[in-house]
Amino acid sequence: MNILTFTNTYTPHVGGVARSVDGFARVYRALGHRVVVVAPRFEGAPEHETDVVRFPALQHFNGSDFSVPVPVPGILSTTIEALNPDIVHSHHPFLLGDTALRVAAARGLPVVFTHHTMYEKYTHYVPGDSPRMQRFAIELATGYCNLCDAVIAPSETVAEILRERDVEVRIEVIPTGVDLAVFRRGDRARGRRSAGLPADAFVVGHVGRLAPEKNLGFLARALARFAARDDRVRVLIAGAGPSKDEIAREFEAEGVSDRLAMLGVLDRKALADAYRALDVFAFASQSETQGLVVAEAMAAGVPVAAIDAPGVREVVRNGHNGRLLQGEDIDEFVAALAWVRGLAPAAAAELRAGVSETAERFSIQRTAQQALALYADLIRAGAAARPVAQSPWESAKRRLAEEWKIARNIATAAGDAWLTLDRSDDEQ
Repeated sequence: MNILTFTNTYTPHVGGVARSVDGFARVYRALGHRVVVVAPRFEGAPEHETDVVRFPALQHFNGSDFSVPVPVPGILSTTIEALNPDIVHSHHPFLLGDTALRVAAARGLPVVFTHHTMYEKYTHYVPGDSPRMQRFAIELATGYCNLCDAVIAPSETVAEILRERDVEVRIEVIPTGVDLAVFRRGDRARGRRSAGLPADAFVVGHVGRLAPEKNLGFLARALARFAARDDRVRVLIAGAGPSKDEIAREFEAEGVSDRLAMLGVLDRKALADAYRALDVFAFASQSETQGLVVAEAMAAGVPVAAIDAPGVREVVRNGHNGRLLQGEDIDEFVAALAWVRGLAPAAAAELRAGVSETAERFSIQRTAQQALALYADLIRAGAAARPVAQSPWESAKRRLAEEWKIARNIATAAGDAWLTLDRSDDEQ
């Protein structure tokens, strides 16, 4: 089949959505399907890509590592005609997600939406973050879901939340899968050498986008305190983002900066090595719909210490493949890491067996087949006609835009007033 995918984040951006889109596309293509990915331009993206259409984009939106695409009329027409798509898959309910809906409606194609993100936890990236903005974000995503023919939830927890929010269309639980072979090929010794870590160290690590919504302030404090307790502990962080300096400050405050290795963004081979270098993976985000990096860590054979949250609780089973903590408590998190550190060889082997069993459930070959089966069902059924222009989604978009304008106007006015006062002080 011919699959047209729209996403606001894609390689070389580092994040779960980008990896999900890229991972599924790789498997679909290997199985003989054609996939065209429509995405924004990101700094460092290749000049020439096969079956990728890039839209112009504003880089580093509002101080983040996101690009905001600027849809240009007509840029897709030739590609769509050549592809003759059977189905449209959208990964966001705004920006290029708008384009996805309109392309699907114009051609009478079924459209699938993957609800990757709890959008209300990301409103700090836009001016005027407030409870009202968060409510609009929920309404926007819910309205978008109901304009699609089916919604993919990456976890049962998210599926239940969507039902509670009155999503009425078909919901399928299909996690983003992990290429087990890639992570099992990682080299532990090479990963430690590359990071400058001793071969006999006990290494705790974290991989992902280093951003506020990942709860990295809490995680860094816990990891720094754990490192301060034991001279053999080292901490490896792979990824990039605005929270990098905050992490470094927490280690400096504990006097253990020399125990921290921050590797930046890694390619697939180096990332697999980094995972394999770990003795335990640490995760504290409560904004995930799945926590893809948790599954990747387990694919590399690494147990996980994490805070209970949507998506994560369906991967981490307390005592079976790691530790799942019920709340944000630094001492409890440190104790969980110490528990893994203190396991006897037989207990450690049993924990690794649980890790391996869990990883098998998240094989991308398995989850890709589930998604393809959903596509086939929808293509057979045909697209449902839903009026986009008068939908609750459009209404939520308009109100969100107005809220943003109001906040921006207030910020501008406050800035002007401050400058006026400042000038007055200077003149006195």
